[in-house]
Amino acid sequence: MTEERVHQLGRHDSWEGVRAVVAGFGVSGFAAADNLTHLGASVTALDESDADDRPEKAELLEVLGATVRLGEGSTARLPEDVDVLITSPGWRPDAPLLAQAAARGVPVWGEVELAWRLRDPDHATPWLAVTGTNGKTTTVQMLEAILREAGLRTVACGNVGLPIVEAVMDPTPYDVLAVELSSFQLHYTSSMRAQSAAVLNVAEDHLDWYPSFQDYVADKARIYEGVERACVYNVADPVTEQLVREADVAEGARAIGFTLGIPDVGMVGVVDDVLADRAFLAERQSAAAELCTIADLASPAPHFVADALAAAALARSHGVPTTAVRDALRRFTPAGHRIAEVASFDGVTWIDDSKATNPPAALASLQAYEPVVWIAGGLAKGASFDDLVQQVRDRLRAVVLLGTDAPVIAAALSRHAPDVPVFHLPAGETAPMDRVVAEASALARPGDTVLLAPGCASMDMFANYGARGDAFAEAVHRLRGTRER
Repeated sequence: MTEERVHQLGRHDSWEGVRAVVAGFGVSGFAAADNLTHLGASVTALDESDADDRPEKAELLEVLGATVRLGEGSTARLPEDVDVLITSPGWRPDAPLLAQAAARGVPVWGEVELAWRLRDPDHATPWLAVTGTNGKTTTVQMLEAILREAGLRTVACGNVGLPIVEAVMDPTPYDVLAVELSSFQLHYTSSMRAQSAAVLNVAEDHLDWYPSFQDYVADKARIYEGVERACVYNVADPVTEQLVREADVAEGARAIGFTLGIPDVGMVGVVDDVLADRAFLAERQSAAAELCTIADLASPAPHFVADALAAAALARSHGVPTTAVRDALRRFTPAGHRIAEVASFDGVTWIDDSKATNPPAALASLQAYEPVVWIAGGLAKGASFDDLVQQVRDRLRAVVLLGTDAPVIAAALSRHAPDVPVFHLPAGETAPMDRVVAEASALARPGDTVLLAPGCASMDMFANYGARGDAFAEAVHRLRGTRER
């Protein structure tokens, strides 16, 4: 089949005779393979891992006619006859399978690109899309809550929640989708055109994946291409505004800024602790619409307020009334491991922000509390901590470090905050988080916050950031139990 023919295929076309390879058999890979098989394509799914429920899913797909190869060496060689390769997010372009596809001229799509092509043309469900270095999940979950409050059938999907292919293939069309997109997903996406899109912030991250920061920024910029209604950007982050200026959008699309300050016309922002809209009302030249108050939100932390403003802007661009924004945000609580209070005892508050997996996310958390005993470390992914330490050194009571790249953070502290006490978790601890929590407790004073905001990925010591946060919370509760005996 010709490449041109493959690019023309959609939901109502016959995929019979299309030879598709799916690289990766996780959640998104299974969704892609399952739906392509349903459409009639000849599917081969490959994954180096046979862990978790992959074997059971493989058995199911093989009954339906797909071929699944799991285990070491499965992805070393691209099959000879391939019309399209669907890659799971996170696969680098220089991975052997993808490099072979590029050399042969085989189209490489991500799951998001596949989902866009499989939308039902008779029910063109609009996408409200969110990306950014930090805050994506919270913003998309807020957006989903607001859209539901307005009576719309919606779901959070993409990089969070439901696989996006499953969302677009649902027999009952959604009214609108709240779509979280990572830079990895955007890298393999070319034809998507969101109704409205937001870039929350852009800071150095994933430098172990990208050749340069500019390449990372370029992938984030893809989300604005072809936007129909609103490009939402962060007034405090000039990079996001520049991406809007450079984007090729549909005629009539507007640039909408969000700010923690007083909003100008065409922005949403904060006026006397009120989240205010000066973008989506007819009288915006002289008036603002109240969305909610900071007191209505689950946290007054600046990054949480910013996420709420971005979610509100996207929802308002879709025509959602202010009452739905207010009522949804009043009831919204962040998902686990995101600025979650674990306990408060002996005058010390314990906060789990294990989802802060890079320095900008950790910085946002640290700026919400003072004074802080900071728990940090893990896999730094090539990031630097110098700017972070310089900005928060006056807030730090002490620091507890763990994980592979703890020395990277320790070096930054030595350069910019040499007077701050630092404890290094020794290698080989049998109960590492219990030791971390005990040391943090010994360093904290009444009135302090002990903050797990690692600024690093977790996989050197834990299965994921959730497991890390759970271990922290369990250790805190054990400590509290011993104090209350």
